[in-house]
Amino acid sequence: MNLYLLFKSIHLLGAVLFLGNIIITGWWKTMADRTGDPLIIAFAQRQVTLTDFIFTAGGVLLVLVGGVSMAMLTGLHQALWVLLGLGLFTVSGVIWAVVLIPVQIKQARMAKLFQRDTPIPEAYLALNRRWILWGLLATIIPLANLYVMVFKPSF
Repeated sequence: MNLYLLFKSIHLLGAVLFLGNIIITGWWKTMADRTGDPLIIAFAQRQVTLTDFIFTAGGVLLVLVGGVSMAMLTGLHQALWVLLGLGLFTVSGVIWAVVLIPVQIKQARMAKLFQRDTPIPEAYLALNRRWILWGLLATIIPLANLYVMVFKPSF
């Protein structure tokens, strides 16, 4: 078996899981929030937190294992486009770890207390605005990284 193709498959599967989850999570959470229904919002919030731990973290692991293994196997680990890609991936990961996960955990805890026909607390809405802003940034960066990985700019 070609080891490079195995690592490439692992890397691509990770990219699909990672990008697919961060994009669809943002969509479903936004649509749930737009309903204004506290129970739907609470359910969506729990799922956002759960799917991030399963699919986003799982995707990250596969992207790193596959990507680093390919780079080491081919000797491209010092190529500028590989280093740029790793840097972009790291920046997105830091945003996710430092901002998004703590916000999601706070929101999930708050959402456990939501009741039907009660207003959503302003503290939750403030956290939501923060989640949307940083979440957009943490989504755009991996999409830029996708460009770098496919087109391998030489600068």
